[in-house]
Amino acid sequence: MNLLKALATVSSMTLLSRILGFIRDLLIARLFGAGMAADAFFVAFRIPNLLRRLFAEGAFSQAFVPILSEYKNTRSSEATRELIDQVATLLVISLFAVTLLGILAAPFIIYISAPGFAADADKFLLTVELLRITFPYILFISLVALAGGILNTYSYFSVPAFTPVLLNLSFITCALWLAPLIDPPVMALAWAVFIGGGLQLAFQIPFLMRLKKMPRLRRFRFRQSGAWRVLTLMGPAVFGVSVGQISMLLNTIFASLLVTGSVSWLYYADRLMEFPAGLLGVALGTVILPSLSRHYAQNGTEEFSRLLDWGLRLTFLLTLPAAVALAVLSTPLITTLFYYGAFTEQDVWMTREALIAYSFGLLGLILVKVLAPGFYARQNIKTPVKIAVITFAATQLMNLAFILPLQHTGLALAVGLGACLNASLLYYKLRSHHIYQPQPGWILFLFKIVLAVVLMGIGVALAAGNGAEWLAATAAERTTKLGWIVLLGGGIYGGCLWLLGFRLRDFSRQQSND
Repeated sequence: MNLLKALATVSSMTLLSRILGFIRDLLIARLFGAGMAADAFFVAFRIPNLLRRLFAEGAFSQAFVPILSEYKNTRSSEATRELIDQVATLLVISLFAVTLLGILAAPFIIYISAPGFAADADKFLLTVELLRITFPYILFISLVALAGGILNTYSYFSVPAFTPVLLNLSFITCALWLAPLIDPPVMALAWAVFIGGGLQLAFQIPFLMRLKKMPRLRRFRFRQSGAWRVLTLMGPAVFGVSVGQISMLLNTIFASLLVTGSVSWLYYADRLMEFPAGLLGVALGTVILPSLSRHYAQNGTEEFSRLLDWGLRLTFLLTLPAAVALAVLSTPLITTLFYYGAFTEQDVWMTREALIAYSFGLLGLILVKVLAPGFYARQNIKTPVKIAVITFAATQLMNLAFILPLQHTGLALAVGLGACLNASLLYYKLRSHHIYQPQPGWILFLFKIVLAVVLMGIGVALAAGNGAEWLAATAAERTTKLGWIVLLGGGIYGGCLWLLGFRLRDFSRQQSND
């Protein structure tokens, strides 16, 4: 298996999902802007999203994939099947209880997660109702994560990568056709979450059946299966992931205390930052974790280090230009994607400030997706958890320092700088534990990339012009101009790298599927 090809496959599927996600957000911005209904939905959706990252994409995947990879490479097919069945049983029981509790406790959850909403009874009640509809998403998406972990371990990367497309299609369909039929219209977005979760789960089932790894519910033997090991690893992993998610939740709490629109401005800026973060970070983490786990199970220390080095070089190569582009093209991006209908000029400038602040942390955010699997693959969850706690404390101190002078922008800046601190500490620990040894040539490698990024940034900034032109332009004019500027930036960056000696084959890496 060519890891670069696998990365390209996952990234292309993620790109499709992100494009549809932007269409989704464009519709939401056009229909609801950054007002009360939008704030209510974003808070309601953030709760199951938080639990999704906590139970599904976060702690669960970090604990499950390395152990499943170990079973696949060192144990029998029957033992591997037993592990999958036991983990599925454990997940269904625990998440069904969490979902039921969340629906019943929705008013309390909103009061804790967005206390500023309590001052407006209509806003508070609307958010509670939206949360009750969206909460079952956590059950659906956790089972999707289980299926995705199995498929990724067996190198079926494209299926889990395509799955999020269905959620965005559900959003687009409900926003266009369901919203005009119900009152209030924002309820259509909540039902889109519910429907999208079910569609994602249904989509992956045929592929599990073809692989003959479809989970079966059975009597759970608490201490007599590999599921117990997954559970014990999930303990510290849940704590570690929850630190990051609690940080995001606190940001929502702080934003709910600021002027109306602050929650939405942060959301729209975060969505733009999540485009490269998902395209690069999630794709790299998805591809690299099973391979690192395989090398660890086979005691391949040198290959383990080389694979980490490959991931880090790709991260710098792809993320630095993306971070600069987000900052330089912040106004063109926001006006082209969101400046319609209820989304006002004030919303453009406020979202722009948050996006520039987020861009400072993009490199750190994606580096974490590569560095943390260096510990997860070795079934060492405690080290990244300790680092996450330190990062959490530092982020909250920055929140307190930045929120008064910078308002919502300070919250975004604290998240970005916290991600950089997290990545720095993970790198330090990997080196000090002798897990990772950089390959030769890093200084020259970074010099060439920085030079190419600087030239690209200058070219793109000159082509973009000033923000007033983008506000005055029509949608077609903005879209056309942004398209050719992106092509120009890509051409400058790619051309510079080619002249400096970079070739695609230099980043090709073969891995065994066995």
